[in-house]
Amino acid sequence: MATETPKKMEWLVVIPDFPGAQAKRLEVRPQHFAGLGPAKESGLFQMGGAVLNDVPTSDDPSTFSFAGSTIVIQASSREEIKEVLRKDVYTSSGVWDVENAQMWPLLCAFRNQK
Repeated sequence: MATETPKKMEWLVVIPDFPGAQAKRLEVRPQHFAGLGPAKESGLFQMGGAVLNDVPTSDDPSTFSFAGSTIVIQASSREEIKEVLRKDVYTSSGVWDVENAQMWPLLCAFRNQK
């Protein structure tokens, strides 16, 4: 009997930072951004960005109070998402707490373009 391949759909993912990860986040941020290219171009990542504890008072990232990150990703399962997240420099350098990431299947009702 053939098994059905799980359907890929969008997921809303919120990944918390480990406490005290601010300096490491800023240090590896350029590598993180460089590594996003293929996932963005392939459509794996639909959108993403930092989650902050407070509204920034300047445009200088070193002054931001980072809480973690959010991503909208195309995937079939939570395990598939964790596999993708584990490959990111934010995980390997100790910024993201992937085991405590929250993930929900997302049915987007609308999407505005900037």
